[in-house]
Amino acid sequence: MGKLTGITVLDLTQFLPGPIMTMMMAEQGAQVIKVEPPAGDPAREQEPFEDTAQGPQSVWFANCNRGKHSETLNLKSESGKARLRQLIGSADVLVEGFRPGVMARLGFDYSAVKSIKPDIIYCSLTAFGQDGALAHHPAHDMAVQAMSGFLSVNDGPDGAPVVPGVASSDMAAGLTGLSAVLMALLGRERSGEGAYIDCAMFDSLLPWCAHTASAAIADGDSPRSSAQRSLGGAAFYQVYETRDQKYIALGGREVKFARNLLNALGREDLLPIAQAPAGEQGELIAFLRQTFASKTRDEWTDWFADKDVAFAPVLNFREALDEPHIAERGLWVETDGGGHHIASPIRFAGENWSPRPAPQLGETQ
Repeated sequence: MGKLTGITVLDLTQFLPGPIMTMMMAEQGAQVIKVEPPAGDPAREQEPFEDTAQGPQSVWFANCNRGKHSETLNLKSESGKARLRQLIGSADVLVEGFRPGVMARLGFDYSAVKSIKPDIIYCSLTAFGQDGALAHHPAHDMAVQAMSGFLSVNDGPDGAPVVPGVASSDMAAGLTGLSAVLMALLGRERSGEGAYIDCAMFDSLLPWCAHTASAAIADGDSPRSSAQRSLGGAAFYQVYETRDQKYIALGGREVKFARNLLNALGREDLLPIAQAPAGEQGELIAFLRQTFASKTRDEWTDWFADKDVAFAPVLNFREALDEPHIAERGLWVETDGGGHHIASPIRFAGENWSPRPAPQLGETQ
């Protein structure tokens, strides 16, 4: 029995932040009813597909919607609206991801839903929130990263921003929304009252800059990657190319790590530079670039094996998923019916986890 067994969630979201949020609830026993338009969540059509017991299925969709039920409703029709009102009557949580104003036009804003189920926990997930100058601005993850400042430090050596490898604002909103809903459920146990949650991707991502944009937060200048300790200005928080055109990463700036590595390389004299402010470590960075270019990535991995240094080879996803650590932790699994899944990161001692299938469109059982 999961921690959320007995909780019913209506999931009116698509793509990534809402589905990942409600999937985590489903994996703890909540009954999640994914309310989809007749055509389904567009993520169902995103390649690649894997053969499963339910037929070919999008890997993206399956990894964000496993363990849910699906019900197709046309919310512009009276029959669809009537069915949604019926579902609301027995729901604990409603999560929606429409643009501000859409749920009101459909007749299902918070006040309308609350009139049906007074203690409902209602969470709206949007890019920029329900109010403010950007509330109605269309955006997916990268636009939110651009507007929040994060894309400016996701830059290459020439300082030009590049497309980010992680949908950070999507994931931040999913985690923030989940946290807020769980807090509201706990509060309802004590007060009997529901809650409305205005969860924006922009708002959720912004606090993640506390360690990199401290000066800007304090009303100063924006960080420059080349001079910021966590963005490329420090020798021991840096990526280096190896002889085989692959990469390694140094991921810890503590003096002990610098001392251990420089001693092993016979360059203890460079230790003071490792302790200099970010942006003033050019000589050390240049030395390490030249040094790491002398061996292949795998040779360096072997060399570092007995060194107490925060080091890692830069792996692609295929290499990462094939790492023994992934198998030992059970983080990449195949279901009995076929299809691969990234495991839930939420685990409780003494409880086993296995993925349940994602629903076919309209599959309620």
